[in-house]
This record gives sequence, structure tokens and C-alpha cells, in this order.
Amino acid sequence: MTDQFDVILLAAQRSGVVNPLAEAHGVSHKCLVPVAGKTLIERTLASVSSHPGCRAIYILIEPDGERTVRPVAETFAQKDLPIHFVTSDKNIAESVLLGCAKGSAPFIVTTADNVLIRHDSIDRAIMVMNDGADAVAALANKDDIRGVHPQAQRSYYEFRDHGYANCNLYGIADRKALNAVEIFREGGQFMKNPRRLVTAFGLLNILIMRLGLVNIDQAFHRISKRFGITLRRVPLSDGTQAVDVDNEVTYRVVEAILENRVQTLEI
Repeated sequence: MTDQFDVILLAAQRSGVVNPLAEAHGVSHKCLVPVAGKTLIERTLASVSSHPGCRAIYILIEPDGERTVRPVAETFAQKDLPIHFVTSDKNIAESVLLGCAKGSAPFIVTTADNVLIRHDSIDRAIMVMNDGADAVAALANKDDIRGVHPQAQRSYYEFRDHGYANCNLYGIADRKALNAVEIFREGGQFMKNPRRLVTAFGLLNILIMRLGLVNIDQAFHRISKRFGITLRRVPLSDGTQAVDVDNEVTYRVVEAILENRVQTLEI
């Protein structure tokens, strides 16, 4: 197996929707919102591009966004680390597939607002794929996230063992594992729309999980069977990894975390 990977970076906005955070900060795209002195996409690119295993980055964004983001993104490109732009689809699943079609597996999939992403989180995702998983999803538990800030997450996936939130960090080991991309077919925002959960995972699975009849790993086993792949979770104990810039509240939380990292000289 390999520790090298391509990054699929989702930076597009929802079609026809003006992002409230972008509007509040006077920019055209949320990924251009500044936080602690740098834009969201600059911070995320700085993290993923500096990982020694990153061999290429594919940014999924609509054409008008590309014109604005390209000058920022290309400052991170190097001779041995190309940065490519791919026109996004209105559906997240299709966008991921478009990015994967251009690159080479394995893939790390994340979002432009995931500014707190760390190298060791990526390392853990790669390690779980190297251990036999076809696809992975990173999650942190409720206590660790609330330890960062009480409002760091608004809702959690509750299982028999604990409550969890996703970290917007996914891994796809090979072409076979692209079946896992179907999880994004309904937009990924499952907590806001239960119908999307049913479409992605099946009604029986949802009932079993909602009733707290399975723990998190048993749930991943059931989902694996539905998609015909081995899907495993990547447990992360760092609660900051589940905090992305989604709204004004999480913007302030992330800003405080970044400022604290600077003050403590944390890298």
C-alpha cells in the first residue's frame, strides 16, 4: 500500500444559494471568507499541500468561483504538487466522482472550510485504508467536541455507545470504493434532512441506528454491506477536527482556536 494520495477539495457553493457567511463578510464565495487573517481555502490548502504524502490537489468549484480562487490556490502549487481545477456538479457525489476521474487513488476528500484539518488526521485515514478499508470516514465523539466549545456542533449522530459528528475527512482507497460516494448523493447534510439518511442508508438501517440498537462500528458494518464495500470509521480524539466553518457561530469558534494555536506556537 502507499502513503501517497490525491486530495479532492470541495469548494463550490450550492447552486442559486447566496451563502450567508460569504454575504456577511462581503465576498463572493464562502471559501474566500477570511478567518484570523487568511481565507478559509488558503488555510485548508496550507494544511493539505504541506502534507508530505500529498501528490496532487483537485479543487471542485464552479467556473465563476474558479476565476476568483485560482490566484489564491496557485500560490500553493509546486513542481511536484500540481493543483488542478475541475468544474463542479450541482450534486456533491458527482463532484467527487469528477475529481476522482481526474486523479489517482487513493483519495483524501475534504472541504475548503475544513480549516482545522491536521496532518495526523490524514495519516490516520491513510492508515485505516492501508489496513484494508475500501473507504473511510473520520468522526470525533461528542465529549471531545464539546470539550472544544459547547457550540462547536449543533447535533450529533447518536449510537448505542456514544454520540458522534463527522470531521469532513473521507478516504477512498481505489476505484471499487467509489460506491461510497453515493453517500453524498443527497447532499451530505443528513442531520438537516432525514429523507437523505433513508435514501443513502436504507430505512431499516436508519431505524436500527436511530433506536440506538447498534454502536458506531456495527453501524459502519451495516453500511458496508449496503454499498458492497468495506467502509470503516477513523476515530479522532481531537474534537477540533469536527469543527468546520459552517456559520457565524462556528466561524467564531474556529477563529478562537486558530488564534490560540498561534499564541501557543502550535503547528
